[in-house]
Amino acid sequence: MRDIQIGGLVSFTTIDYPGKLAAVLFLVGCPLRCAYCSNPHLLNVGDGEYDPDKVFEWLKSRVGKLEAVVFSGGEALMQGDALIDYMRRVRELGFAIGLHTNGFYPDTLARVADIVDWIGLDYKATRAKYPELVGQNIAYDHMMRSLDVWLATGKEFEVRITCDPRFVSKMDLMEIANDLHARGVKKFAVQKYVPHFEDYEHGTTSEQRNQFFADENLRATINALFDSVIWRE
Repeated sequence: MRDIQIGGLVSFTTIDYPGKLAAVLFLVGCPLRCAYCSNPHLLNVGDGEYDPDKVFEWLKSRVGKLEAVVFSGGEALMQGDALIDYMRRVRELGFAIGLHTNGFYPDTLARVADIVDWIGLDYKATRAKYPELVGQNIAYDHMMRSLDVWLATGKEFEVRITCDPRFVSKMDLMEIANDLHARGVKKFAVQKYVPHFEDYEHGTTSEQRNQFFADENLRATINALFDSVIWRE
């Protein structure tokens, strides 16, 4: 079996797994090509820069110092069996296991449900705008299946959206929030879009990026729908 391919590592974070001190492993490979991707160097499948055995030995040295290990990407679930095997080994060290996912692999998510303790699931746009944003026609349906898979586990999670004003309007955000509320989602995170690779023709303004956070009525309405809403600016 091919080894897990790790393209990046954050040795300490307090924000990537809610309430726990964690490390983050960024895996290479992703089926989507999101317009605002902040990790384009991780998109293509290939060899990772980090030796997985050395990373594992390092994680052993973090036992008692860190509480969790988060698998991110790229899209971590793209690595299938190699990911599952590595997750099990890390969990056996005593770490809680977190996963950041775009939801493209609901069947693989179901397979790791007994290993993973918490996920952050990306809900990127309305169904109509998903293909233009991510470059895939089936990504929305796969994400919704992943949401159903995880809801059925009863385990902790948050759904998050990055509000790129080129693909998400305030009306869209409200529609998505209402959809999640109706499905029983309890924790929602609204993330500010931070441009990385905009060109002049397709750029955004500060006012456009701030509109979701400056609208107090919108914030109050969304806050009322969930047990917890995080506005990440």
